[in-house]
Amino acid sequence: MKGKYHIIVQNNRLRYEFDIKRNITVIKGDSATGKTTLYEMISLAARRGDSSGIDLQCEKKCRTLEEPDWKLILPTLRDYIIFLDEESRFVKTTDFAGMVKESDNYFVIITREDLPGLPYSAEEIYGIHTSGKYHDMKRVFNEFYHIYGCGEIAEKFRPDQIIVEDSNSGYDFFCNVCSEYGIVCKSAGGKSKIIDQLKESGAENALVIADGASIGPEMNELAQYMRAHPDVKCYLPESFEWIILKSGLIDGNEIQDILAHPQDFAESQDYFSWERFFTDVLIQYTKDTYLQYHKRRLNTVYLHERAKKEILRVCNKISFKKDE
Repeated sequence: MKGKYHIIVQNNRLRYEFDIKRNITVIKGDSATGKTTLYEMISLAARRGDSSGIDLQCEKKCRTLEEPDWKLILPTLRDYIIFLDEESRFVKTTDFAGMVKESDNYFVIITREDLPGLPYSAEEIYGIHTSGKYHDMKRVFNEFYHIYGCGEIAEKFRPDQIIVEDSNSGYDFFCNVCSEYGIVCKSAGGKSKIIDQLKESGAENALVIADGASIGPEMNELAQYMRAHPDVKCYLPESFEWIILKSGLIDGNEIQDILAHPQDFAESQDYFSWERFFTDVLIQYTKDTYLQYHKRRLNTVYLHERAKKEILRVCNKISFKKDE
């Protein structure tokens, strides 16, 4: 499945209205915020239809998935938006993660816990905000979003240390830039190790650069750390490959269409997260050119002055020079 879908769930007392655009969406929040009510309304509408008294509007079929027969039912479903409740213990299992990876469905998971087995986006974590008699979706962690210009660092920030999520091409690039301007650059060795790296280095005035497309499970802990350490900031583009595509180094209207509406191009069954999608797009559009991209080791052409300048233009809230 791919695309963006508008969902309205309502009865004579409540109304929920929101959009789903990725294979995994997470709804978080404490008790009594309306999460369980939403789930129960969708479950009732799916089972009883018009007789439920619930109006469920969506271009795609919506339903819930529950124990004990989820393993039998899930492989038979195609092109659904499937809602799961935090009481479903299987949601945190590796079996479920594996089936989501191969599934041609979208999943909306209602939970208070983090889900480390699933690479969901920081942008697709929501809470439920109640206004009068209606409910609508309100993003959680939106102060940390960078995707599509949302939640960028408020003003120019010049870090003394940059911690990059992994040790691949993105790290190669930022390590090179940092060495030029006298900034310490370290690899966390994976998104789950970012907090450990921050603690180990005693990082002050530090910037974390990570793939927003898949860092959702780590956002809660990272947000708590940043609240306790206000001099630690976050920059969360979709991925380093997204930054390169956004820079304009690769020409073509198709690239601009993909960046503007990735949900219309990223097939959920093929891409567990958009990080892999943007990597494949970049590899495809630079194949057999001087800009040919490799995930593991950065093509040095991206370190040439013009290319470096265009890439850093996308990261325009990060200041590398001391006098900026």
